[in-house]
Amino acid sequence: MKLLKPFIGRYKLDLTVAILMVAIASVAMLLQPTLLSNIVQAITDDNMEKVNKIGAQLLVLAIIGLAAGILNTIFAARASQGISADVRESAYRKIQTFSFSNIEKFSVGNLVVRLTNDVTQIQNVLMLVLQPLMRMPILFIGGFILAVRSIPQLWWIIILMVILVGGISYFVVKNLGKRFGKIQWLMDKVNAKAKENLQGMRVVKSFNQEANEEQRFTNVSNELRDVNIQIGYFFALIMPAFMFVGQGLMVVAIYSVGNMVNTQPELLAQITGFTNYIMIIMNAIIVGGMMMSFATRGFVSMGRIQSIMDTEPTFTYDNDNEQNLDGRVEFDDVSFTYQDDDQPTLKHISFKTAPGEMIGIVGATGSGKSTLAQLIPRIYDPSAGTVKVGGVDLKHVNEHSLRETVSFVLQKATLFSGTIADNLRQGMSTAQLTDMKSAANIAQASEFVEQYDDQYEHVVEERSANFSGGQKQRLSIARGVIGQPKILILDDSTSALDARSEKLVKQALDEKLSDTTTFIIAEKVSSVINADNILVLDNGEMVAYGPHSELMQTSPVYQEIYATQKAKEAKNNEE
Repeated sequence: MKLLKPFIGRYKLDLTVAILMVAIASVAMLLQPTLLSNIVQAITDDNMEKVNKIGAQLLVLAIIGLAAGILNTIFAARASQGISADVRESAYRKIQTFSFSNIEKFSVGNLVVRLTNDVTQIQNVLMLVLQPLMRMPILFIGGFILAVRSIPQLWWIIILMVILVGGISYFVVKNLGKRFGKIQWLMDKVNAKAKENLQGMRVVKSFNQEANEEQRFTNVSNELRDVNIQIGYFFALIMPAFMFVGQGLMVVAIYSVGNMVNTQPELLAQITGFTNYIMIIMNAIIVGGMMMSFATRGFVSMGRIQSIMDTEPTFTYDNDNEQNLDGRVEFDDVSFTYQDDDQPTLKHISFKTAPGEMIGIVGATGSGKSTLAQLIPRIYDPSAGTVKVGGVDLKHVNEHSLRETVSFVLQKATLFSGTIADNLRQGMSTAQLTDMKSAANIAQASEFVEQYDDQYEHVVEERSANFSGGQKQRLSIARGVIGQPKILILDDSTSALDARSEKLVKQALDEKLSDTTTFIIAEKVSSVINADNILVLDNGEMVAYGPHSELMQTSPVYQEIYATQKAKEAKNNEE
């Protein structure tokens, strides 16, 4: 319940009314068997006036119980819906503070299940607590007292029933708890398999892997089915077991009273109330046990959400004061190793840039180009050494100041559902139409955006399915440059552009963002040949740093890359 404490205070009124109403409804239910016994006694005494009076009392009691039950449902729903919504929003806000390594620890599919299914389970358990579980102790204790009071000689039947039904409930709850935990884990796997398959549908169909993917999904789905069936077996057995105990003890009670009625005729009227109280007690235990089984699943979900809330981001920011950072970037003996990796991805990287420089980063695949770029906006922290932006160590930088200074355009262009304008405003929340047009001109996106009738209000479908790869990249570049950042990182983000569009983007960056320090990660040397300096990586080490003309004289690695690409281009031209 630690998870819910911060949110309960906002719903004190709803919770108080829900608890009060469940108490009233329970008391109304407990009084009914006594009144029924009194009616039987009145009928035996041939006192119709008393029968009518008690009947009216029963009617009033039923109306009170009904009204209390309705109000309990309304306020319990308001409280459970409100608390679960607050938990979901709080967990989502917490996830937004996570670093990439935190996200990778949980996995995206796992977090989605926790924010949806697990929060729903928490909502369900809150409804259970505020309705049947809250009612159970009142009915159990009240029923026990009133049953013993009606026929004291049969107290042992009630004790025996509590022991038998309680033992069955304990056995079921104990065995269902671990299975409910496994269900949540399997739902994570089902979600991950479905998400992976649907996102990679083109690959699946291209390689004719539908049958294999169906089998992989079926295996996980069948495992989830088997656990659910096991839980179903428990529920299929528990109700007959409970009913056997309850009905059997009622037979014993009636038989016992039958033996005593000759000497104590007043017990004949009391047997109606006594058997009703037995059923109330048994139902309280049964419902309590069943609901505890369901609640176990909710408690598992609470633990999963709590693990999100307890996770600390792998790094924090110094957000006390805003900082005016310029476009200087400095790496001082920086090394970086990914979590769970044995070998470092970057080793002892050191360089400095001046504001407004264009820096090209080249190297073989896996040499650490993207990793180096990700250290500048502090997506990761270096394992050793220092990264500075604007002369400030990133470990002491203000987060808002850093985000205002550095803009990162990824190779994989990600657009969000909404409109083109919505996506561009992610780069600059106050962007007006003139800002959007200027950014689109730099990114060479205006040539297709302005062909739409609604232009920048054109709808972006889910996963930007209505745009080509090149269009998505150009819109991503526009989003990256719209705020005129002091540092712009382009992580191979022109790879889907044709040669003409790429050239025009580079020219526009030179002209419109001449004061911006630009890092261009590229597979092709031709993309960075005009950069002020080119950083050459090889196996995680910086083997050269300087302009193209200098590197052609001093760097064997750069010369090899350049010669290989030139030879490949020449061969392609011949063909």
